[in-house]
Amino acid sequence: MALRINFNYEAAVTHTALRQNERLMNKSLLRLSTGLRILNAADDSAGLFIADQLALVSAGLEQGNRNIQTGISALQIAENSAGQIYSKLKEIYVKAENAANDINDPNARAALQREINSFVDAIDKIARDTEYNGIKLLDGTFTNKYIHYGPRSGQSINISISSLRASSLGSYTMDVTGDTTASATADLTAVDNNYTYDAATDSITVTIGGDTIVLNTESQMSVRPYSGASPVLDASVIAKTINENSTAQQHGLRATASNTETAGADFGAGLASFGGDGTENVRVVIYVGDSKVFDKTYDAATNPNLDQFIDDINASSLNTSGLLQASKDAGGTKLVLTSANGETISVEVTVTDTDTTTTTTVDLNKIIDAGGATTINGSAAGTTGHGVAVGELTLASIEGFSVTTAGTLGALTFGALQFESLNNIDVSSNTGAEKALLIIDGAIKRVDTVRSQIGAVMNNLQSIYDAQKVAKDNTDEAESVIRNVDFAKEMATFTTMQIRMQSGIAMLAQANTLPQLVLQLLR
Repeated sequence: MALRINFNYEAAVTHTALRQNERLMNKSLLRLSTGLRILNAADDSAGLFIADQLALVSAGLEQGNRNIQTGISALQIAENSAGQIYSKLKEIYVKAENAANDINDPNARAALQREINSFVDAIDKIARDTEYNGIKLLDGTFTNKYIHYGPRSGQSINISISSLRASSLGSYTMDVTGDTTASATADLTAVDNNYTYDAATDSITVTIGGDTIVLNTESQMSVRPYSGASPVLDASVIAKTINENSTAQQHGLRATASNTETAGADFGAGLASFGGDGTENVRVVIYVGDSKVFDKTYDAATNPNLDQFIDDINASSLNTSGLLQASKDAGGTKLVLTSANGETISVEVTVTDTDTTTTTTVDLNKIIDAGGATTINGSAAGTTGHGVAVGELTLASIEGFSVTTAGTLGALTFGALQFESLNNIDVSSNTGAEKALLIIDGAIKRVDTVRSQIGAVMNNLQSIYDAQKVAKDNTDEAESVIRNVDFAKEMATFTTMQIRMQSGIAMLAQANTLPQLVLQLLR
C-alpha cells in the first residue's frame, strides 16, 4: 500500500459516497414527510407530465359536475313551473268542456269565460316570471344554452326550452267547411261530382313534419247512404281516417267533424202542399253517414207541422242510437238537423200524386239548405228529390301543416292554416267551446312535450354526473399511483439510506486514520 499525506484518496471517495447517501436519504425523508413521490420535475419528468394532465382532467371533471348540478337545479325550477302551467290548462279544459254544454245560458258561459281568462293570465305570469339567477326559463328566451359538463372543449349539452307564454300555447288549426247540394228531380245516385268520391282522381294529402298522410280510397273519405248509391264525401270518415293514422298520432294531428244543417226556408204550416183526391203521399228518408235513421210516409191527414216533424225524427225507431238530432233554430221557424259525429246528412223525398188535376209539392228547403229551385212536384210514378249536407272539419296540431287536394272535392273548402293561442279562446258559443277544446289540447301537448324534454335532459345530465363521479375517482387514483409515495417502500429505502449513512461516517473515520501510519516510518 502506498502511504501519502498530501491526498487521502480513501477518505475522499468515502466522503463522496457519504454525500450521495445523504442526498438520497434527505429526498426519502422529504417524500415521507410530504407523501409525494415526485417532489420536482427532476424526480420523474415524464411522470410529472402525466400526473399533471391527470390532475387537470380531475379538476375539470369536478367543475363539470358542479356545472351539471347548477343546470339540473335550473331545469327543476323550469319543470316545476311547467307543471303548474299544466294544472292551469287542465282547469281551463274542464271549463271549456262545461261551456260546450248547451244547457248553459249566456250568463253562465260569460262566467266560464272570465274564469278561463284568469287562468290564462296566471299561465302567462308563470311563464314570464320563472327564472334562475335572473335568467328567464319559460318565456322563449332560453334557447341554445349550453351546459358544459366535461373536462375537454366541446363536451357540452345544448338546451332550449320553448316559450310557454299564453300567446305561444295553442294549436295550428285549419277549418274545412262543408257544403250542401240538392236536386228536385234526382235521387242520391246522381249526386253532383263535387260531393261524390271519385276513386280515379280524388285525394287529400296532409303534410306535417316532413311526413305525408294521403287519403285516396273510398273507405278513407266517403260513405254509401244505401246499396247502389254513389259514394258520398263524409267529414266524419275523413276525421276518423286521420285520427287513426299513426303518422298523424306521432305529430299530434287531430281532426274533429261536426254537421249542423239549418233548413233554408221556414217550415210553415206543414211539410207538403197536398192537393187532389187524398191518395197523394210524401215519403221522407234521412240517412246519417251510411245509416238510415228515418223513413216515414205522410199524407194530407198526417201532414206534420215543424214540432211534429221534429218529434217524428227524434222518436224514429231507426234513430235509436241518436245518430240524428232534430231541433228548431233560434227563431223557432226552421228545422235544424245535427248528426252525432259530423256524418254527412242525406235526404230523399219522394212525392207520389195520382191526381193529375192538382199537384202535391214539397220544398226541400224545409228540410235542408237546398238553395235554388228545389220544389218537388209529384207524379203518378213518384218524383224523387234529394239533398246532401256534408259536415265541417277542423284539423288541429301543435305543429304547422299543409293540405293539398286533387280531383273534384268541391263539397269541402279548406281554409287557411292559423295558429290559435289561449288568448283566442272564446266559449260564448258551443262552436267556440268545441274549438277551445282543440286549442287547449294542443297547449297541453306542447307543455307536456316541453316537460318531457326537460325531464330527458335532467336524466341525461344525472347519468353524466354519475359517470363522471366514477371517472374522477379513477382519475385521482391513477394520478395518486404516479405522484404519491408508497410509504412501505419508501420507509425501507429511508432505513437503507440511514444505515448507509451510519456506515459511511464510520468508514470515513477509518479512512482518516490511514495517513497516521506514516508516523510509524518517521520514528
